[in-house]
Amino acid sequence: MMLRNSLAQSRRLASSVRKVPMIINGKMRQSEASDWIEVHDPATNEVIALCPQSTQSEMDEATEGCNDAMKTWKETSVSNRMRIMLKYQALIRDNQAQVARLITEEQGKTHADALGDVFRGLEVVEHSCSAPTLMMGETVGNVSTHMDTYSYRQPLGVCAGICPFNFPAMIPLWMFPMALVSGNTFLLKPSERDPTAAVRLVELAMEAGVPPGVINVIHGSVDAVNYICDAPPIKAISFVGGNQAGEYIFARGTANGKRVQSNLGAKNHAVIMEDASKDHAVNSLVGASMGAAGQRCMALSVAVFVGKSQEWIDDVVRRASALKMGKGNDEGVDLGPMISPKAKQRAVDIIQSAADQGATIALDGREFVAPAGCENGNWLGPTVITNATSDMRCYTEEIFGPSLVCMNVDTLDDAIKTINANPYGNGTAIFTSNGAAARKFQHEVDVGQIGINVPIPVPLPMFSFTGSRGSIRGDINFYGKQAISFYTSWKTITSNWNPAFAAGSASVNMPILGK
Repeated sequence: MMLRNSLAQSRRLASSVRKVPMIINGKMRQSEASDWIEVHDPATNEVIALCPQSTQSEMDEATEGCNDAMKTWKETSVSNRMRIMLKYQALIRDNQAQVARLITEEQGKTHADALGDVFRGLEVVEHSCSAPTLMMGETVGNVSTHMDTYSYRQPLGVCAGICPFNFPAMIPLWMFPMALVSGNTFLLKPSERDPTAAVRLVELAMEAGVPPGVINVIHGSVDAVNYICDAPPIKAISFVGGNQAGEYIFARGTANGKRVQSNLGAKNHAVIMEDASKDHAVNSLVGASMGAAGQRCMALSVAVFVGKSQEWIDDVVRRASALKMGKGNDEGVDLGPMISPKAKQRAVDIIQSAADQGATIALDGREFVAPAGCENGNWLGPTVITNATSDMRCYTEEIFGPSLVCMNVDTLDDAIKTINANPYGNGTAIFTSNGAAARKFQHEVDVGQIGINVPIPVPLPMFSFTGSRGSIRGDINFYGKQAISFYTSWKTITSNWNPAFAAGSASVNMPILGK
């Protein structure tokens, strides 16, 4: 009986709710899937769309389309690929408000935060317009008499991207623009929780002149991920998300001979020195820990207060409690809801574990009262946990909610030791007015991205996103010069144009160049 009711509900939804299309070979396509994933408004948990579990034949068709398009796309000049990206960045800029609205609707973040999501991705598209320079190779003339050697980059083939829910625009734009401008084709799987913004971005790419099949979009969850890991035409996979999925994708993809870059979880620490600017440090902690409902891989989720700076914790609590929560499209809202009931419940459970293990819940977001009409949403208010220790669950696990875990240490050396003992290495920050302390920190802390009086040190796209240790699998990072390295391979040619080739017998000795 329950199964019949569930099937009947699915059929009613399928006939009344918007369906998210795939994009295959330049056309928006409705899937023939029998299984659909509900897309919810996180503020109300109302079903607002259905995302298909793309069928095997649809995924095959999309991959084969990318493979066929590769034959002509790789022969398109790098200058013409760059010109398409120039048009693309202009289209994104013109449509960023629309894309941001789609993000807010499906992901829940505020409109201002969603605009930032789009803009940080747009910056990568802008940098991709440097492709003719970024793709330049190497050459040495006269490596030996009458001989020259030169190397150049060539595209890998079909590449794929598996995206998370927390940045529906930025993360796809980390991936496919750099892959395409390098001469590859791309199969994109957006997050099934909020796929529409990515679909719109691909639609804009086609408007900019990306030919049919050069970028295709499929949807789904586990089956789609396994398909990408296994499909022989796919040569490289980019993934951003949680540890369990990321480690699985890295293992399965590399076992199938694919190149994989997999950005994983984080536990980002901020060190607060006594000589820091108090207002700047407190505001930075609140903004970087609570923004986007804490659902950022670079959120400052742990504050390490050195010495007397712990006296500022009360200020952190006051400013965090003043943040306004509400639907992301409402005016003056600072924080929206979390992505799902499951994500909220996990965060709530970790907060409770902190209290059970002896920490203090100085600000309890579980007490937040949902806005009128949004009682069924995924609401968790700003939370500040104090007197935490490194053996507590609130420290060892990523809460991924609007929360800040506060720890107290005596010295900068203690703070560095704490950070280096943590398995993650995505990002960290120090707040200080002492240059010597800042330099000591940046040299001794074992983290890939460091902010000095900068709370979220995500590099601009002329650099690369260089998370380290337990926060990444694979050794080539996202965007910047490293993206070109990830999406290309080297080909090296040694040529001999001796005007008078020597006659005589064949030599079986190892050839010696450089003479």
